[in-house]
Amino acid sequence: MVKIDGHTHTELCPHGSHESTRKMVERAIQLGFDEYWMTEHAPMPAGFASVFGGPLDDYESEGLADSQVDDYLKLATDLQAEYQHDIQIKIGFEIDYLHDFTDSITNFLAEYGPYTQHNILSVHYLQDDDGTYWGIDYDPDELKTGFGQELHAPQRLYSRYFKTVLESAQTDLGRWQPDKMGHISLIKKYQDYFKFPELFDQTNLALIQKILRVMAKRHLSLDVNSAGLYKKFCNDFYPGTQIFTMAKQIDIPMVFGSDAHAIDEVGRGYHLNELFKRVDN
Repeated sequence: MVKIDGHTHTELCPHGSHESTRKMVERAIQLGFDEYWMTEHAPMPAGFASVFGGPLDDYESEGLADSQVDDYLKLATDLQAEYQHDIQIKIGFEIDYLHDFTDSITNFLAEYGPYTQHNILSVHYLQDDDGTYWGIDYDPDELKTGFGQELHAPQRLYSRYFKTVLESAQTDLGRWQPDKMGHISLIKKYQDYFKFPELFDQTNLALIQKILRVMAKRHLSLDVNSAGLYKKFCNDFYPGTQIFTMAKQIDIPMVFGSDAHAIDEVGRGYHLNELFKRVDN
């Protein structure tokens, strides 16, 4: 079995630790990983700021600056070559799905996709009923400002999120379409802060089933992401046991990801992922 950490970031990530990417790779080698996927946050599309309602720092710190993309690719390819006999480094981006910016996303992937081996598609921003975007994982206050009414009916907020995830999975982003769906229960990052229900209701389970069927049809893998376990108001892995079990039942490929932004986060929680894989449906 190939041991993979399939979701990590680098010293260039604006909201990360800025710790050495080289040392992160060496940590993965120390832990016995066979593959290490660098999936840095892609730049936000031009014009996004004009339709974003949250704090300026959220938008500005989400992804690489346009001027950093070449630096990131050089950093990743240099390390890929240097450590080729110790670990297979795969290079890619974590792409934010944004309904109104699919042309920009497709163009970005068309330009930089040829330099990548794996890319992740994630939903970090939702639109309110007026079309304004709000971050769902920056801080609880932003989520409350954007979707305060739905915090009192969290299954509705879950539905808003899963409808967007479904749309992201269905959208054609061109030849270099991402091949992995990132942390598809991220809406629960603040579940313990807002006292959200642990389980999804039948309406949301039906949406999740649709997402998984699209993923199966389009050969998209599922990010089994341990980062939520270490978030003080989440305390669960993404995508959680309900979605994990449903995905396993229809043989969705699952790829562990630590979502590491620091050296000590590389590979964190890997053995829990392996435990779940061994549990019968």
